[in-house]
Amino acid sequence: MKIDPTTKKIFIVSISTSVASILICVGLILNYKGLIYRTFTEGYLQQAQDKGNTTDSNKDVVTLATQQSLVVGAVKKANPAVVSVIITKDVPKYETYYENIDPFGDFFNSNPFGNLFQVPQMKQNGTEKKEVGGGSGFLVTKDGLIITNRHVVEDTKAEYTVFTNDGKKHSAKVVARDAVMDIAVLKIDGAQYPYLELGNSDTLDLGQSVIAIGNALGEFKNSVSVGVISGLSRSITAGNGMGQSEALEHVIQTDAAINPGNSGGPLVDLGGRVIGVNVAVAQGSENIGFALPINSIKSVIDSVRTTGKIVRPYLGVRYVSITDSLKEKNNLSVNYGVLVKAGSDSNELAVVPGSPADKAGIVENDIILEIDGIKLDENTSLANSIRSRKIGETISLKILHRGEEKTVTVKLEAAPNE
Repeated sequence: MKIDPTTKKIFIVSISTSVASILICVGLILNYKGLIYRTFTEGYLQQAQDKGNTTDSNKDVVTLATQQSLVVGAVKKANPAVVSVIITKDVPKYETYYENIDPFGDFFNSNPFGNLFQVPQMKQNGTEKKEVGGGSGFLVTKDGLIITNRHVVEDTKAEYTVFTNDGKKHSAKVVARDAVMDIAVLKIDGAQYPYLELGNSDTLDLGQSVIAIGNALGEFKNSVSVGVISGLSRSITAGNGMGQSEALEHVIQTDAAINPGNSGGPLVDLGGRVIGVNVAVAQGSENIGFALPINSIKSVIDSVRTTGKIVRPYLGVRYVSITDSLKEKNNLSVNYGVLVKAGSDSNELAVVPGSPADKAGIVENDIILEIDGIKLDENTSLANSIRSRKIGETISLKILHRGEEKTVTVKLEAAPNE
């Protein structure tokens, strides 16, 4: 049977058009798969809510879909404000040279072995700039203020460079290093940067989902890990691998993976709000990381924005926390609070002369029991309580003075030399 050429042409055109249409549809589906997924998910969720009779299996699907959608949304919101911090420094540059060695000394008048015995030696030949480390950070203002860890930028002789999420390179200046917490503030030139919203770390719950973002291992920029809050108000001793360590109080424990290089990056909630600053990981363990609560850092940000430096309120006392063993050893009447006590050095007075504590009449061997009606115990430290206050704020302290309780009011002042 002979096919008419016109009919054949129409058939070929029809097939080609159909194939092209199918390819275009597939391409659109692949390109907008995220939107399609969210649309069907939201429709499913709404339908399930309208029916009011969601089965257990459907509840699992709803929970999983909601969780995934929230995580993706939070990452998209937070990622643009997360930065990588690169550390560069002038380091010695060495070169190798060979020195001829005569193992026979004066046994022969001359060395019969020529240059057979050559020993490689090293000598310095100037210096060169080299990348020596890195960390993470995040923008907290549109004009380029960045929060990171103090241990990331503790070397005063190093230079620091920030890479923003768009891949641009910025020279960074260290504005302030916190003498109390492992926090530092950087500044890059520019304006209209995306920045993160600060959440409320005082309202966190165990099991709450969180997301850690940072420059993992100093190599994988803006790596994302998801986990939960495993513990609150932890006290740890963190080391920097160089023999230095510091005590960190009331930190957040999470099982979201925090690796070297993540330090200084944000820990965010499912709304994309910062609730902590990644600071440490427990050595020799898996899935145990720690973050500084953001509420303890808000005063640092406010201080730098208004004064250009970190200014803190202070009380002006040295003390030791009272424990059961300290109570028994010293025959104290309480097992909580802090004992005002001088340091081991003669210059470390119990009460700083002229300080707010001195003006309030606090003296050595007084025991501070409460601050604003809250007992000072393993859950509430004096340092953190003062740190969360503002300069000029008046606080109430319950004191045990020579065996008698009394209440004194103290007006907090700016700590000197900060």
